Amino acid sequence: MINSLLGIKKNMTSTYDSRGRRVGATVVEIQPNLVTQIKATDGKDGYDAVQLGIGSKKSVKKPQLGHGKKVGIEKPIRWFREIRIMNPKSSLEDLQPGQDIKLDQVFSIGDAVKVSGTSKGKGFQGGVRRHGFHGGPKTHGQSDRHRAPGAIGSGTTPGRVYKGKRMAGHMGNTQASIKNLEIVGLDKEKNLLMVKGGIPGPTGRLVKITKLGRIKGYTPPPEEKVEESEEGKGESVKGEEKTESQPTEEAPKEGEENAKS
Repeated sequence: MINSLLGIKKNMTSTYDSRGRRVGATVVEIQPNLVTQIKATDGKDGYDAVQLGIGSKKSVKKPQLGHGKKVGIEKPIRWFREIRIMNPKSSLEDLQPGQDIKLDQVFSIGDAVKVSGTSKGKGFQGGVRRHGFHGGPKTHGQSDRHRAPGAIGSGTTPGRVYKGKRMAGHMGNTQASIKNLEIVGLDKEKNLLMVKGGIPGPTGRLVKITKLGRIKGYTPPPEEKVEESEEGKGESVKGEEKTESQPTEEAPKEGEENAKS
């Protein structure tokens, strides 16, 4: 099975983690992730990937509508995204075009995930907000240089401004990822996932959630633990079975007793 799903960012709330601490969390709605195409190395695509479709809207372009109908999906799909496959032999065999991947098939509480999305656009911003510049001095006659970037060149040598110089410009609206976030809640009926902390993007935008492993030192809640009393009962029953199955010594015959005496 694949290790990533697509979702839509919803509101933020607070909940309790496995250790009983109150933490902030972001609610992500995992709408039905439909397999719209499977790409393989030995095919015309030349690489292993799975294309997922999520969401719907009133009007989509006819090529998008036809792409879904090829695999038996009649509703218009809003977003298409590809998920690269690292172990194609074990992953692609379980997938079929038109299949709906459920939330609990990929994620569980206590998983460490990476969330990728498009960050909020903030327009044209100066160096103080965009890069954290401290600005000029507030005294000694500096009346209008409080948020100025300062010098940007080195004089005659090299006689130009280096490429990549941190300056004012467009901020946000770029691809961003946050790693090692913890899943602290999961609602199968409503298809909701609760991720500890904040994630990139505004409300209603598409995000990709990738499973990385398990949180180090994760403490399972009481309902996931096996009661110790039940474990003790099982061990005692096993011990009784072993004692019953052991062979008993036979009593010596009368002739053998006389011979020994």
